[in-house]
Amino acid sequence: MTIIDSQVHAYEANTPKRPWHTVPNWPDHVTGDEMVAAMDKVGVDGAIFISAFSMYRYDASYAVDVQRAHPGRFAIVKPVDPDDPAVADVVADWKNTPGTVGIRIILTKEAEREPDDPGLDRILGAAVRHDFPVNLLCWGNLDAGTALIDRHPDTRFIVDHLGILQPRMPPAPPQPWADLPKVLDLARRPNAVIKVSGACTLSREPYSFPDIWDPLACVFDAWGFDRCLLGHGLDPRVRSRQLRAGRRALPQNWWSERQ
Repeated sequence: MTIIDSQVHAYEANTPKRPWHTVPNWPDHVTGDEMVAAMDKVGVDGAIFISAFSMYRYDASYAVDVQRAHPGRFAIVKPVDPDDPAVADVVADWKNTPGTVGIRIILTKEAEREPDDPGLDRILGAAVRHDFPVNLLCWGNLDAGTALIDRHPDTRFIVDHLGILQPRMPPAPPQPWADLPKVLDLARRPNAVIKVSGACTLSREPYSFPDIWDPLACVFDAWGFDRCLLGHGLDPRVRSRQLRAGRRALPQNWWSERQ
């Protein structure tokens, strides 16, 4: 069976050559070569490389470089800018870039953008024309994300990170699954699938994270396994540990009971 990770971020060190926009609490570098080595260690055949918005904003040049160096291991996705009046041309150019499989838009509350924003309409119209799925980061802002998906029924959406706001550092918030009912309702939209990534950050318990499996079961039951994309989004220094932990933490027969 081929194993594809639906979300990874790789990046080089913060230098004047390719400076970071912000400096997250991540390792100093997780290069494409390091990511490939980590994938090999745990048996991941390929990955969808999402250019890191927090670091590079709308510049996906590093993702292009990595995909060119490892064409059999990565497909790439870039964020696109709704405020760019030429964004439709950007999407068209991206479609012609080797290895591209989609685009990403940011619709968090911090983006301060409404679902009927004209820039989003331009992006999503271009995505349909060029047969691109749209990765949608709308955690903490699911009402707006749902409205956007409903507004564009011909666009294929991939809801990032379960649609649930995830902390960058422990501990998880007191009610980490408060938006779960909205996530389950969103499953009724036939033009959306969901990325199951970062779930362990929502646990308030130590390994094996016993408090995440019931909420995840609700997600799998509502969306169906065919519409759930497994993604880790972690750097190589923790990837193998977390991947193995996730496999071991599953209760016995947990998957087979839902097939």
